[in-house]
Amino acid sequence: MDVLDKGFVNLVNFMGDDLAVVASARVSNGITLEEASKGQENDQKLINYLMKHRHGTPFEHTAFTFFVKAPIFIAREWMRHRVGSFNEQSGRYTEFDPEFYVPDRFRQPAEINKQGSEFINDPHADKWLQTHIETISLNSFDSYKFLLNRGVARELARLVLPLNMYTQYYWTVNARALMNFLNLRCGEDAQWEIRQYAEAIKEMFEEKMPMTFWAWKENGYLAP
Repeated sequence: MDVLDKGFVNLVNFMGDDLAVVASARVSNGITLEEASKGQENDQKLINYLMKHRHGTPFEHTAFTFFVKAPIFIAREWMRHRVGSFNEQSGRYTEFDPEFYVPDRFRQPAEINKQGSEFINDPHADKWLQTHIETISLNSFDSYKFLLNRGVARELARLVLPLNMYTQYYWTVNARALMNFLNLRCGEDAQWEIRQYAEAIKEMFEEKMPMTFWAWKENGYLAP
């Protein structure tokens, strides 16, 4: 699923589903995997109960692996969610391509939420922002290439690259941690750019685990 101007999020692997949640919950009563499902209605009731009463561990017996392309400043926010595994493109081993995130609309600090921002309706400001960011991004990349051509090691040359450069990484996470990510990053106070990734992932989550998704939405968000 495409996100922002040049980014994407791709679900490349998935293990477990709603039945995995049901089975891991009912194993407490000595019920095997083959006996775990009691029909869709009863399974949904169980998942709803688990969610409502914050019994989180059954949701950990699943795994989503996403391949993500995002600006570096978004990746650094993302990696604060430490319940998950990350492997990222390394600037020590590869040369970066000149791909930069350039926002198409100007935002200013929000009046109420001091951590947030809000869009303004000013095409001239939008154009100025785009031109300015494109210019300094390309200048930074020119400096990066200059250093490489002078024999500077990639691990040092990358120091001049801006935070809006795109990077790529794998992220593997269980459903419980994924719901916590969505709780925080789909919120109105989340930065707009990472919220676009979270909304894309939310659609994939709903498709793969519809009963869990429904219970999550019905009962309020699962606590970390």
